[in-house]
Amino acid sequence: MVFYGKQITYGSDKPEGYAPRLIDARIERLLGLFGAVEVRGTKWCGKSWSSFAFGESSIFLDNENVRTLVKADPRLALRGQSPHVIDEWQEVPAVWDAARRAIDSSGGSKGLYILTGSSTPEKDKVSHSGAGRIARIDMSTMTLLERGIARGGVSLSGLFAGNFESGLAQEFGLAQIADAICVGGWPALVGATPQDAAEVVSQYLGALFDVSVPKKGGVPQTARRLALSLARNVATSATLDTLAADADLGEDNVDLARSTVRRYLDMFEDLFFIEELPGWDAPVRSKSRLRTKSKRYFADPSIAASLLGMGPERLLSDSQTFGLLFESLCVHELRVFASLLPGSHAGSLRYYGDADGLEADIVFDLNDGRWAAIEVKLGEDKVPRGIANLQRLAGKIAANPAARNPEPEFMMVLTAASPFWRRDEESGVYVVPLTALEP
Repeated sequence: MVFYGKQITYGSDKPEGYAPRLIDARIERLLGLFGAVEVRGTKWCGKSWSSFAFGESSIFLDNENVRTLVKADPRLALRGQSPHVIDEWQEVPAVWDAARRAIDSSGGSKGLYILTGSSTPEKDKVSHSGAGRIARIDMSTMTLLERGIARGGVSLSGLFAGNFESGLAQEFGLAQIADAICVGGWPALVGATPQDAAEVVSQYLGALFDVSVPKKGGVPQTARRLALSLARNVATSATLDTLAADADLGEDNVDLARSTVRRYLDMFEDLFFIEELPGWDAPVRSKSRLRTKSKRYFADPSIAASLLGMGPERLLSDSQTFGLLFESLCVHELRVFASLLPGSHAGSLRYYGDADGLEADIVFDLNDGRWAAIEVKLGEDKVPRGIANLQRLAGKIAANPAARNPEPEFMMVLTAASPFWRRDEESGVYVVPLTALEP
């Protein structure tokens, strides 16, 4: 099958009606390079289906009877035709080491296993990192492209190569963006109404707080309070003290409150519930202090909307929250696209902020030193401000003669709705609606 220019060859276990995902090309590539691939991500994001799509056999470790047998002999989980999918492997952490040993014993065979997981097991339960044998892929919920909402037209990799042509954007307004945020990228909700999606996302949160959190040693009520605090502070680098006070943890001891927040944040990351966006240590020569504390986003923007009890109508009447959740959607989309870019790495996606108040919502930093900056704006009326911010950032970096690459490959203002994607002639900054962006 050809999907976004990539010829994909699937396995015999491909589920009927499977909708191709952008990450499929990367799964296929890594299966050809490593003995196994681990596909990680939040619950319900589609990692199991994507894994089965490449599989020839599978085993499910969330089945209690199967899990009991595999705990007694982890090698049982490895039986099957390759690529063999081991779903929810973290239920029996010993499977990881068994797979690693089997890969070593195979004499370097590739594509033997696909391991899926929606949480990270305790580090002391796994004796080897799997380096060189098992590749890791972090999977997200579906992008607007994968959901059939966006049509694309502006290639991110093309921008890095200097290729761009202006074009007419699809008709897409703020109301449709609000719907897309509230429905989210859950594969089971493609085509759902925001009202139906609200019920499903609520069930997701219930399963996470009441089942997954206790498995990690957490208290559901505390997790809920902190998650609500994170929703109120989404897309910010809120301190541990701010989150503790906002969550009303009831801790009299400040150090204990910080430690509680840190423990739950780590737990949420292990469950792929939240994602951090680090600050960019930009090559600037300035007395202005850089902000490098990570901003936090949820695995899907619909989670924040659900926690805040906001449907599309409320979002449209609250421009501040709408703007933050639109930024969350943009970061969500760009995380997926960044993972597919040649030259990208684990820290490619960042943000810029300094004590002078200068910000850039997203910075791409590739492993060859090239970089690009993006500002996110809801409407066309804010585009000039975004362009001015980007020009100031480029000027600050160019002012440092020791910078490894003073000129950005490109700068872009990403909007919720614009009639055209275009290049601003005076500044050279691209203005692109989110629905026009593609890898």
